[in-house]
Amino acid sequence: MIDAAEIAKQLTLAEQEIRAIAPFTHLNPELDIDTAYAAQHIVVQARLDNGERIIGAKLGLTSRVKQKATGVDSPLFGPVTDRMIAPFGEPIALDELIHPRVEPEIAFVLARDVVAPATVSSVLAATEVVCGAVDVLDSRYEDYLFTLPDVIADNASAGRFLLGPNQLAPSAIDDLRLLGCVVRLNGGVAATAAGAAAMGHPAASVAWLANQLGERGEVLKAGWIIFSGGLTAPIPLTAENVISAEFDGLGTIEVFAA
Repeated sequence: MIDAAEIAKQLTLAEQEIRAIAPFTHLNPELDIDTAYAAQHIVVQARLDNGERIIGAKLGLTSRVKQKATGVDSPLFGPVTDRMIAPFGEPIALDELIHPRVEPEIAFVLARDVVAPATVSSVLAATEVVCGAVDVLDSRYEDYLFTLPDVIADNASAGRFLLGPNQLAPSAIDDLRLLGCVVRLNGGVAATAAGAAAMGHPAASVAWLANQLGERGEVLKAGWIIFSGGLTAPIPLTAENVISAEFDGLGTIEVFAA
């Protein structure tokens, strides 16, 4: 069976060369989740060795819509580094990505550590502010076809992230489950969703992550930004497409390419 180091090597090279590769499970159907997370760790460590630093984490496949779109039926997670954050209002450079797709999320900025066992209440109590966000996915796999171990190794398809213009304390929002989002493609409504699309409550996604990390002896750290998972199916980002995500009370993020 292919080992974690070789998986990480091929994924890192694919990102550097801006080209898609076949999923590893095509030839290695026995690839397991532990090996996949070990490969992810090596992929991220290469970024850290290159001067990047971890500033948060992202969840993936937390909504039924996303799970159906990818054929994967379980959430996953991966670290977010500082160089993944794209400046608000500036174009996304297509020549740096393979085949980017855009999805809206609700992000949590933590005021203090979230430790296991975590709950929705403990996550909200540890959160300084929430904001609208966009995850610009960029799977290193051909046609976004992968199994759960594949996408875990690929650091949850992390590409770029944008944070919205407004921030609110959780206490200033009546119910995050009902916080609405409208996604527009070239001016027309492409999708609508609410916070409940992410595991019933976006804070439940964060709690799930904290509990997963707790099993590894790790915690979600104060100051981190946690992207709680896509609320709608992703939309391809091309030179012709302008995509916006409008969040109730949290402003609008417009995504366009250069």
